[in-house]
Amino acid sequence: MKYRILHKTGYNYSAPASLSQNELFLYPRQTPTQEVLDCQLTIVPEPQYLHRRIDYFGNTVHVFMVQHPHNELAMSATSIVRTSRPVTPAPEKTVAWESVVQRLAGHKQPVELEASQFVFASPLVTVNSSAIDYARPSFAPGTPVLGGAVDLVRRIFTEFSYDKSASTVDTTVEQVLVNRKGVCQDFAHLAISCLRGLGLAARYVSGYLETVPPPGKQKLVGADASHAWISLFVPDFGWVDLDPTNNLITNETYITVAWGRDYGDVAPVKGVVMGGGVHMLSVMVDVRAQCEGEK
Repeated sequence: MKYRILHKTGYNYSAPASLSQNELFLYPRQTPTQEVLDCQLTIVPEPQYLHRRIDYFGNTVHVFMVQHPHNELAMSATSIVRTSRPVTPAPEKTVAWESVVQRLAGHKQPVELEASQFVFASPLVTVNSSAIDYARPSFAPGTPVLGGAVDLVRRIFTEFSYDKSASTVDTTVEQVLVNRKGVCQDFAHLAISCLRGLGLAARYVSGYLETVPPPGKQKLVGADASHAWISLFVPDFGWVDLDPTNNLITNETYITVAWGRDYGDVAPVKGVVMGGGVHMLSVMVDVRAQCEGEK
């Protein structure tokens, strides 16, 4: 599949802001199943400082600063990517989850050592007894690791409600477990907490998923949104991405932007502003499938 992604973020200030500094995770990653054909970033007003770097996890990051008074700030990223369907192992044929825990703890192979950093708690993903208890029914003794993860994702999809008003960026895993509702970020954090609590390696993935309109309806411009899912380390294979919000092993309709320990590592836009009074935030995302040859 070939996609064009437009991601716009805007701030309007009630009073002039004297300085704004932001960090952006908006450029998709190159992966074995994703080719980045083009990326363009536009910032208005033009920043006095703009730096592009690759972070610890291999994500592309832009850091910029606007150092003169401004009443609004607009950031727009346009990307063209080509995706292909990931090859994934049969869940029931993957190694038993207890063996994965042992291999991650021993990390004798470089790939296992790299993955083991995603076993531990992180700032937004606690490892607690409630999450471990929730995970247990999916991971009976001897359960294949991917089979258990698929069941865990199914249970989150079935037992939790999608509700945009139920959480904020600061909602904890414990609160999600109690309220049984949230958004994709919450479900990803919950699944990661469950897996890490068992000693498995799981990372947070941010990106996009095209919204498909109902039959007979035209797709609205800007109807899409940033999305989040998880990635599980499977020994002798690699990382497998799963989406608790939609109960899926990801496919070619998913576009990966960044991954890290949790949302805090890969938030699309984060920063600080001096002055500005009250601000209003607007976000628009549009993901469009394209024909080959189309620009």
